[in-house]
Amino acid sequence: MKANIGDRLFNVLNIALLGLIALVTFFPIYYVFVVSFTDSSEFVRKSFILFPEKWSLESYKYLLSTKAFSRSIGVSAYLAIVGTTLSLIVTAALSYTLSRKRLRGRRVILLGILLTILFSPGIIPSYLVVRQFGLINSLWALIFPALASGWNVILMKGFFDSVPAELEESASIDGCNDLTIWLRIILPLSLPSLAAFGLFYAVEYWNQFFAAMIYLNDPTKWPIQVMLQNMLLNADNSELRAEMSTMSPPSETLKMAAVIIATVPILTVYPFLQKHFAKGAMVGSIKG
Repeated sequence: MKANIGDRLFNVLNIALLGLIALVTFFPIYYVFVVSFTDSSEFVRKSFILFPEKWSLESYKYLLSTKAFSRSIGVSAYLAIVGTTLSLIVTAALSYTLSRKRLRGRRVILLGILLTILFSPGIIPSYLVVRQFGLINSLWALIFPALASGWNVILMKGFFDSVPAELEESASIDGCNDLTIWLRIILPLSLPSLAAFGLFYAVEYWNQFFAAMIYLNDPTKWPIQVMLQNMLLNADNSELRAEMSTMSPPSETLKMAAVIIATVPILTVYPFLQKHFAKGAMVGSIKG
């Protein structure tokens, strides 16, 4: 059936509107990227840059040569690697345990996890708990309170519920205990869900900002997001500014380069997990 003039006009306007929205959304990212690679002399000479005459890496080289910025990248990488690993272990172990129907008090524990999803304790109780355990000004204050997400635990439990009970029964007959079954049978089968939830946790730990602002008083322990905020809003008083010489690149190009550096690592991880992401994110949510 041929489309009438009204349908064609609607399609044209729809494509034009969506294209405009995409352009408006993409342009800030493009501008940040371009300015970060712009040569200092060209940036000072021009008030607005759409495409640099000469591409330069001086802002990136300067930032990565400063101890404060390089250290903040290392802190964020440490949080992402260690935090994600521990969170996956805790989430998978708790989810598998709760999926066992023979566990006593299982429904009470599930209700407690559900309450943590519905009701947040707030900033002050969380701070008091962290202080009581002596974690103030420690990187563990950013890891321990975020070890397991109640929502992720419930989703992964749904996956473990869908694993055939016959697999565990046959393994038990062969002499495997619960820990061996979990390590050698259940975890290899749950790689798609682990990849999906691992990406969620990695993004969360890499983007640690608010908790770091509350619990970390030592600037040497700041993750990249706190360092970036300090550069963008308070560059004159930042620890990074103390290392900068009068011959450093313009502050705007340094800020743009810092934004790119803080964004790229997580973007590079996603393609490696993408094949598992769509399957793992919904695993256990539908049972048939």
